[in-house]
Formats: sequence, C-alpha cells, structure tokens
Amino acid sequence: MLELACGPGVWTSQLLRYATDVTAVDASPEMLAIAAARVSGDRVRFVQADLFTWVPDRRYDVVFFGSWLSRVPLERFESFWTLVADCLKEDGRVFFADDACRTPDELIDGPSSSTIRRRLDDGTSYRIVKVPHQPPDLKERLRRLGWNITVTATSGPFYWGSRRQRLTRRCSSGR
Repeated sequence: MLELACGPGVWTSQLLRYATDVTAVDASPEMLAIAAARVSGDRVRFVQADLFTWVPDRRYDVVFFGSWLSRVPLERFESFWTLVADCLKEDGRVFFADDACRTPDELIDGPSSSTIRRRLDDGTSYRIVKVPHQPPDLKERLRRLGWNITVTATSGPFYWGSRRQRLTRRCSSGR
C-alpha cells in the first residue's frame, strides 16, 4: 500500500491493519519523524519527497491519501492524478478521504479562492491551499480525466472516494 502525504502518520498505523507493508511519502522531514515515532517497524518505508515531482519506484495494490486532495492546487490536479495512475497496479485501488471545511475567517480572497489563512494555537498564521471540492463536481472532474471514482459525501463537509475497477483510460502527462 502507498500512502501519499502521510503527515504525522495518523492514518499509517490504521493502514497497516490492512496491508502487509506501507510506503508512506511526505515532503516534510518533521512530519516523517513524527510518523516514524508513532509507527515503527519494518513494515513501513518512509520516503521524503515532493509529491509534485516524485516518481514512484514501484506500483502498488492500493494508493491512499487522507486530507490531501483539497491541498492539491487546481492547476496541479491533473498531474497529481497522473501520479496516482503511475503508482497503481493495473487492477489496483485508490481510496481518499478529505473535507471541504473552510471557515469564513480563513477566506483571504473570498469563497471562490482556494487560498486560505490558517492560524495555529500559538497565533502563527499560514497561507495554505484548501480547495473546497464538492462530491458531484469532484466526481465529474475525475471522470473527465478518465477515472470512474465514486465520491461519497458524509455528514458535514467530509467526503471520501474509492475506485476498484480499472481506469477507463490513463491520464497522460508524458511520463
């Protein structure tokens, strides 16, 4: 199993319950250190890499990402899904979970902007990407890229998506 943008490893230990091994990728060495302290053992391989430039060294049965899709800028959406396709075995599965939660005080340039300001408990604020995908629109955007993914809304702003069948066509990026 491959976990993209593993962050502090919150999902990694859960994924190990269902996988023989997990490759967990994240750009932040600090997050990887937290994840490695939380989830130890020889069944996890941690990889520090920028997901927008990373090239997988193998294909996986399952690709998972939690709270990451909303952080992918819209201009990188297609290339990100090309990466997902490049990571999956032909009969592989993809699963993701995310949310569209953005509070009014986080909106910098109004509700149509995907850039928000998040404040930490210590008062520090950061500008981050947070695309508020809506399940029907996300499903259609993915369909246009050749993916047949069921995107399901849950209570509140949460949604999840999965695909068990083959792609209708592969995304193309020239890779």
